[in-house]
Amino acid sequence: MVIVQNLIMRFGNRVLFQDINLKLDRHKRYGLIGANGAGKTTFLKILSGEINEFEGDVIIPKSNKVGVLGQNQFAFENFTIMDAVLFGNKRLHDAVKEKEELYANGDFEDDGVNNRLAQLEVISVEEDPTYEYEVNIGKILENVGIPASDHYNLMSSLDSADKFKVLLAQVLFPKPDVLFLDEPTNNLDIQTISWLENELKRHEGTIVVISHDRHFLNAVVTNILDVDYQKIREFTGSYDDWYIAANVMAKQLELNNAKKEKEKEQLEAFVRRFSANASKAKQATSRQKKLDKLQIDDIKPSSRRDPSIVFKAKRAMGDEALFITDISHSYGDNEVLKNINLKFEPDEKVALIGGNGIGKTTLLKIIMQEMKPSDGEVNWGATIEPSYFPQDTADTINGDGTLYDWLRAFDPKRDIAEIRNCLGRMLFNGEQQEKSVVSISGGEKHRMMLSKMMLEGGNFLVLDEPSNHLDLEAIIALGEALHNFKGNVICVSHDRELLDAYASRIIEIKNDGSLVDFKGTYEEFAEAREKGEI
Repeated sequence: MVIVQNLIMRFGNRVLFQDINLKLDRHKRYGLIGANGAGKTTFLKILSGEINEFEGDVIIPKSNKVGVLGQNQFAFENFTIMDAVLFGNKRLHDAVKEKEELYANGDFEDDGVNNRLAQLEVISVEEDPTYEYEVNIGKILENVGIPASDHYNLMSSLDSADKFKVLLAQVLFPKPDVLFLDEPTNNLDIQTISWLENELKRHEGTIVVISHDRHFLNAVVTNILDVDYQKIREFTGSYDDWYIAANVMAKQLELNNAKKEKEKEQLEAFVRRFSANASKAKQATSRQKKLDKLQIDDIKPSSRRDPSIVFKAKRAMGDEALFITDISHSYGDNEVLKNINLKFEPDEKVALIGGNGIGKTTLLKIIMQEMKPSDGEVNWGATIEPSYFPQDTADTINGDGTLYDWLRAFDPKRDIAEIRNCLGRMLFNGEQQEKSVVSISGGEKHRMMLSKMMLEGGNFLVLDEPSNHLDLEAIIALGEALHNFKGNVICVSHDRELLDAYASRIIEIKNDGSLVDFKGTYEEFAEAREKGEI
């Protein structure tokens, strides 16, 4: 249990939180949501004790173990991977390490040494009654994708993505009573995210989690904490329940007569549009039933603004889109792509999935001719005009100019008003459009790249992890935009709701380099996999 009483948080003259009173109960899992900059991470740090400069009280019983997902991936470079996870229970870690030192170098004729060993044994039994910490840690590490052969390697041997997985294992291992997680799905592949969902649903304590993965929130949370208007409002239900309620309330305020048939049509259209996928008719119906039952009297319309993402192809495509023939590629002795042959028909919308480091980004770079393959060739249709969203927008969006200058440089003859309107649709107002490109955040750079793609008007969109750094509203808007786009899409993402919003074909690169090429939605792909059909 966590109790927040009369919390006030200021940054200079700005009031971030005002008079926050909450009681977070055991057996409940809270999704902490809000626009970028609303203070989600700050609030999580207040709860965990990392930030102490605030008015009011945060009360967590001293008997409760608190777990906080670490963000410093380089904090344990000289630890073995096993020891880094064990450090999640520092009391057990310290006892184990001291025992090892005493058994290796202690004088067993010394009563002090023997007494200390006895004390350490008591601590070990209290923290690990079955003496199975190594087995338990090993299982968690394998579940997050760290093979057993690596468990006693140094943390410094891992790449950043795997370091984060170890930090996740570290916070889960002690099974804390209260768990604070900030973006736990970052750098995880789809299968690992699914495993994490199941782990958290079995958690018996209190969880507060920040995530931009809508599917993850819907699968895990029982309650929503909405950061808005300098307040934090609690709502019982999933993210979708909250989203529908908040948006319906806003829609209702726009209507003069709640009993008009027009209102009913607008609400039903909203639910259909929110599903963003014709294949989700059953889910849309289910959500409509939820909508009918929702108590929305206490839901205040959100102050957040949704971006307006619209992709319109300037040129109609012909009968041929893209051919990939015998593509192979190696980095030194590491072959990441092997004899890839794919044909993309006009108007196909493809989700490219697979584990981290499997070669997805490499394939997209080869498709976009930013990288020459070791073997094979890529042939575009004569009428195709591709538009590319690279994984690392920081490498692309740079310079000393303003946001407006950066966009205009790609097409100096473009109408000024069109450029400014495009930036406005991505929530950059007039003053923000004059910000320096150097000063903007990762999320803002992603919105800039989407602005560029909208202006380009390509008929074949190639996107590599576009949902990284975007907030939930922007990801939903992107899913709708890709769904409504009249043209081709290839998109790499671990966000399952985004994939399910638009994709009609799933291509998975497997660990052995082979492909699974599935015609259907991601939801249908997952069902077929569960049945062992693929």
